[in-house]
Amino acid sequence: MLLWKIRKVMLEFARDYEVLVLDDASTDETQDVLARYQKALPVRVLREEQRVGYPRAVEHLLREALKRTSYPKRDAAVVIQGDFTESPEHLVDLVKGFEGGADVVAGNIEENGRPVPSPVKWARRIAPMVLGKTYSKAPVSDPLCGFRAYRLVVLKKAFRDQPGPLLTGDGWAANLELLGLVAPHARRISESPLNLRYDLHQRPSRLKAIRTLRGLLRVRREKWEGLERKEAD
Repeated sequence: MLLWKIRKVMLEFARDYEVLVLDDASTDETQDVLARYQKALPVRVLREEQRVGYPRAVEHLLREALKRTSYPKRDAAVVIQGDFTESPEHLVDLVKGFEGGADVVAGNIEENGRPVPSPVKWARRIAPMVLGKTYSKAPVSDPLCGFRAYRLVVLKKAFRDQPGPLLTGDGWAANLELLGLVAPHARRISESPLNLRYDLHQRPSRLKAIRTLRGLLRVRREKWEGLERKEAD
Protein backbone atom coordinates (compact mmCIF):
# COMPACT_ATOMS: atom_id res chain seq x y z
CA MET A 1 0.00 0.00 0.00
CA LEU A 2 1.22 3.49 -0.89
CA LEU A 3 0.78 4.84 2.65
CA TRP A 4 3.08 2.21 4.14
CA LYS A 5 5.74 3.10 1.57
CA ILE A 6 5.42 6.78 2.45
CA ARG A 7 5.75 5.91 6.14
CA LYS A 8 8.90 3.85 5.51
CA VAL A 9 10.54 6.55 3.39
CA MET A 10 9.73 9.37 5.79
CA LEU A 11 10.87 7.41 8.85
CA GLU A 12 14.25 6.79 7.23
CA PHE A 13 14.41 10.39 5.98
CA ALA A 14 13.59 11.66 9.50
CA ARG A 15 11.34 14.60 8.61
CA ASP A 16 8.06 15.69 10.17
CA TYR A 17 5.13 15.10 7.82
CA GLU A 18 1.40 14.66 7.54
CA VAL A 19 -0.49 12.82 4.81
CA LEU A 20 -3.66 14.43 3.48
CA VAL A 21 -5.94 12.07 1.54
CA LEU A 22 -9.05 13.08 -0.36
CA ASP A 23 -11.83 10.52 -0.52
CA ASP A 24 -13.56 11.70 -3.68
CA ALA A 25 -17.04 10.28 -2.95
CA SER A 26 -15.72 6.73 -3.26
CA THR A 27 -18.00 3.73 -2.90
CA ASP A 28 -15.30 1.11 -2.16
CA GLU A 29 -15.07 1.47 1.64
CA THR A 30 -12.14 3.89 1.43
CA GLN A 31 -12.93 5.32 4.86
CA ASP A 32 -12.74 1.89 6.51
CA VAL A 33 -9.49 1.05 4.73
CA LEU A 34 -7.84 4.33 5.71
CA ALA A 35 -8.98 4.01 9.33
CA ARG A 36 -6.44 1.22 9.82
CA TYR A 37 -3.60 3.44 8.63
CA GLN A 38 -4.60 6.36 10.85
CA LYS A 39 -3.45 4.35 13.87
CA ALA A 40 0.11 4.11 12.56
CA LEU A 41 0.55 7.18 10.34
CA PRO A 42 -0.24 10.90 10.65
CA VAL A 43 -3.09 10.69 8.12
CA ARG A 44 -5.96 13.14 7.76
CA VAL A 45 -8.82 12.11 5.48
CA LEU A 46 -10.97 14.66 3.69
CA ARG A 47 -14.17 13.57 1.99
CA GLU A 48 -16.27 14.91 -0.83
CA GLU A 49 -19.89 13.76 -0.85
CA GLN A 50 -20.09 14.24 -4.63
CA ARG A 51 -17.25 13.44 -6.99
CA VAL A 52 -15.22 16.55 -7.85
CA GLY A 53 -12.45 15.05 -9.99
CA TYR A 54 -8.69 15.58 -10.11
CA PRO A 55 -8.39 19.39 -10.38
CA ARG A 56 -10.77 20.23 -7.55
CA ALA A 57 -9.30 17.43 -5.42
CA VAL A 58 -5.75 18.80 -5.80
CA GLU A 59 -6.92 22.33 -5.02
CA HIS A 60 -8.87 21.14 -1.97
CA LEU A 61 -5.84 19.32 -0.60
CA LEU A 62 -3.50 22.26 -1.17
CA ARG A 63 -5.89 24.68 0.50
CA GLU A 64 -6.18 22.30 3.44
CA ALA A 65 -2.38 22.16 3.73
CA LEU A 66 -2.36 25.95 3.91
CA LYS A 67 -4.95 25.91 6.68
CA ARG A 68 -2.94 23.42 8.72
CA THR A 69 0.44 25.16 8.69
CA SER A 70 1.71 27.80 11.08
CA TYR A 71 4.90 28.24 9.07
CA PRO A 72 4.08 28.75 5.37
CA LYS A 73 7.62 29.92 4.62
CA ARG A 74 9.10 26.77 6.11
CA ASP A 75 6.62 24.06 5.15
CA ALA A 76 5.88 22.48 1.78
CA ALA A 77 3.04 20.53 0.21
CA VAL A 78 3.88 17.59 -2.05
CA VAL A 79 1.37 16.24 -4.55
CA ILE A 80 1.70 12.52 -5.25
CA GLN A 81 -0.68 10.21 -7.10
CA GLY A 82 -2.31 7.34 -5.26
CA ASP A 83 -2.06 4.87 -8.15
CA PHE A 84 1.57 3.76 -7.58
CA THR A 85 2.91 5.41 -10.76
CA GLU A 86 4.95 7.82 -8.62
CA SER A 87 7.09 6.07 -6.02
CA PRO A 88 7.41 7.60 -2.53
CA GLU A 89 11.14 6.94 -2.83
CA HIS A 90 11.34 10.04 -5.02
CA LEU A 91 10.06 12.18 -2.14
CA VAL A 92 13.57 12.39 -0.68
CA ASP A 93 15.11 14.16 -3.69
CA LEU A 94 12.05 16.36 -4.00
CA VAL A 95 12.26 17.52 -0.38
CA LYS A 96 16.03 17.97 -0.59
CA GLY A 97 15.50 20.35 -3.51
CA PHE A 98 13.01 22.28 -1.40
CA GLU A 99 15.40 22.37 1.57
CA GLY A 100 18.09 23.62 -0.80
CA GLY A 101 16.11 26.82 -1.32
CA ALA A 102 13.69 26.12 -4.17
CA ASP A 103 10.12 27.35 -3.78
CA VAL A 104 8.84 24.79 -6.29
CA VAL A 105 10.47 21.45 -7.07
CA ALA A 106 9.02 19.65 -10.08
CA GLY A 107 9.37 16.03 -11.05
CA ASN A 108 11.16 15.52 -14.36
CA ILE A 109 10.15 12.21 -15.92
CA GLU A 110 13.03 10.08 -17.16
CA GLU A 111 12.84 7.14 -19.56
CA ASN A 112 13.32 3.86 -17.71
CA GLY A 113 12.50 1.28 -20.37
CA ARG A 114 9.33 0.18 -18.60
CA PRO A 115 6.00 -0.14 -20.45
CA VAL A 116 3.89 3.01 -20.90
CA PRO A 117 0.21 2.87 -21.94
CA SER A 118 -0.22 3.80 -25.60
CA PRO A 119 -2.55 6.80 -24.96
CA VAL A 120 -0.02 8.24 -22.49
CA LYS A 121 2.91 7.68 -24.81
CA TRP A 122 1.08 9.22 -27.80
CA ALA A 123 -0.20 12.23 -25.83
CA ARG A 124 3.26 12.97 -24.45
CA ARG A 125 4.71 13.03 -27.96
CA ILE A 126 2.05 15.40 -29.27
CA ALA A 127 1.71 17.68 -26.23
CA PRO A 128 4.82 19.84 -26.95
CA MET A 129 3.47 20.59 -30.44
CA VAL A 130 0.01 21.42 -29.10
CA LEU A 131 1.43 23.74 -26.45
CA GLY A 132 4.09 25.33 -28.65
CA LYS A 133 5.91 28.17 -26.87
CA THR A 134 3.98 27.47 -23.69
CA TYR A 135 5.84 24.16 -23.42
CA SER A 136 9.26 25.42 -24.48
CA LYS A 137 9.13 28.52 -22.26
CA ALA A 138 7.76 26.78 -19.17
CA PRO A 139 10.05 27.11 -16.13
CA VAL A 140 10.48 23.31 -15.90
CA SER A 141 11.37 20.62 -18.41
CA ASP A 142 8.11 18.76 -17.89
CA PRO A 143 5.18 21.15 -17.19
CA LEU A 144 2.69 18.26 -17.40
CA CYS A 145 3.98 16.22 -14.47
CA GLY A 146 2.00 16.77 -11.27
CA PHE A 147 4.61 15.32 -8.87
CA ARG A 148 5.81 18.55 -7.26
CA ALA A 149 6.67 20.20 -3.95
CA TYR A 150 5.34 23.70 -3.31
CA ARG A 151 6.49 26.06 -0.57
CA LEU A 152 3.24 26.94 1.12
CA VAL A 153 3.82 30.67 1.12
CA VAL A 154 3.98 30.51 -2.68
CA LEU A 155 0.63 28.73 -2.80
CA LYS A 156 -0.77 31.28 -0.37
CA LYS A 157 0.19 34.14 -2.70
CA ALA A 158 -1.14 32.36 -5.78
CA PHE A 159 -4.48 31.53 -4.17
CA ARG A 160 -4.82 35.00 -2.66
CA ASP A 161 -4.50 36.62 -6.05
CA GLN A 162 -7.22 34.43 -7.52
CA PRO A 163 -9.89 33.39 -5.00
CA GLY A 164 -12.42 30.70 -5.83
CA PRO A 165 -11.91 27.50 -7.88
CA LEU A 166 -8.65 27.92 -9.78
CA LEU A 167 -8.02 24.61 -11.54
CA THR A 168 -10.49 23.90 -14.31
CA GLY A 169 -8.59 21.50 -16.55
CA ASP A 170 -8.26 17.79 -15.82
CA GLY A 171 -5.09 15.77 -15.36
CA TRP A 172 -2.13 17.28 -17.19
CA ALA A 173 -4.08 20.45 -17.94
CA ALA A 174 -4.61 21.03 -14.21
CA ASN A 175 -0.89 20.47 -13.59
CA LEU A 176 -0.08 23.05 -16.25
CA GLU A 177 -2.59 25.51 -14.77
CA LEU A 178 -1.15 25.14 -11.28
CA LEU A 179 2.38 25.71 -12.56
CA GLY A 180 1.24 28.90 -14.25
CA LEU A 181 -0.34 30.12 -11.01
CA VAL A 182 2.64 29.52 -8.73
CA ALA A 183 5.55 30.30 -11.06
CA PRO A 184 5.22 34.12 -10.83
CA HIS A 185 5.53 33.90 -7.02
CA ALA A 186 8.47 31.47 -6.87
CA ARG A 187 11.94 32.92 -6.45
CA ARG A 188 13.52 29.66 -7.57
CA ILE A 189 12.17 26.55 -9.30
CA SER A 190 14.20 23.36 -9.52
CA GLU A 191 13.67 19.83 -10.80
CA SER A 192 14.05 16.31 -9.49
CA PRO A 193 14.30 13.10 -11.56
CA LEU A 194 11.26 10.84 -11.60
CA ASN A 195 10.70 7.34 -12.97
CA LEU A 196 7.06 6.43 -13.53
CA ARG A 197 5.78 2.85 -12.99
CA TYR A 198 2.66 2.31 -15.05
CA ASP A 199 3.24 -1.42 -14.69
CA LEU A 200 2.20 -1.13 -11.03
CA HIS A 201 -1.21 0.33 -11.90
CA GLN A 202 -4.06 -1.50 -10.21
CA ARG A 203 -6.30 -0.55 -13.14
CA PRO A 204 -5.71 0.52 -16.76
CA SER A 205 -4.84 4.18 -17.33
CA ARG A 206 -7.93 6.36 -17.78
CA LEU A 207 -6.09 8.95 -19.83
CA LYS A 208 -7.78 9.78 -23.14
CA ALA A 209 -5.22 11.24 -25.51
CA ILE A 210 -7.51 13.46 -27.62
CA ARG A 211 -9.40 14.83 -24.63
CA THR A 212 -6.13 15.47 -22.78
CA LEU A 213 -4.62 17.37 -25.71
CA ARG A 214 -7.76 19.46 -26.11
CA GLY A 215 -7.58 20.33 -22.42
CA LEU A 216 -3.96 21.41 -22.78
CA LEU A 217 -4.81 23.59 -25.76
CA ARG A 218 -7.59 25.30 -23.81
CA VAL A 219 -5.28 26.02 -20.86
CA ARG A 220 -2.67 27.38 -23.23
CA ARG A 221 -5.14 29.80 -24.80
CA GLU A 222 -7.08 30.83 -21.70
CA LYS A 223 -4.37 30.85 -19.01
CA TRP A 224 -0.79 30.82 -20.23
CA GLU A 225 -1.13 33.15 -23.20
CA GLY A 226 -2.85 35.70 -20.96
CA LEU A 227 -0.03 35.36 -18.43
CA GLU A 228 2.58 35.86 -21.14
CA ARG A 229 0.85 39.02 -22.38
CA LYS A 230 0.70 40.38 -18.84
CA GLU A 231 4.44 39.76 -18.35
CA ALA A 232 5.20 41.45 -21.69
CA ASP A 233 3.26 44.55 -20.63
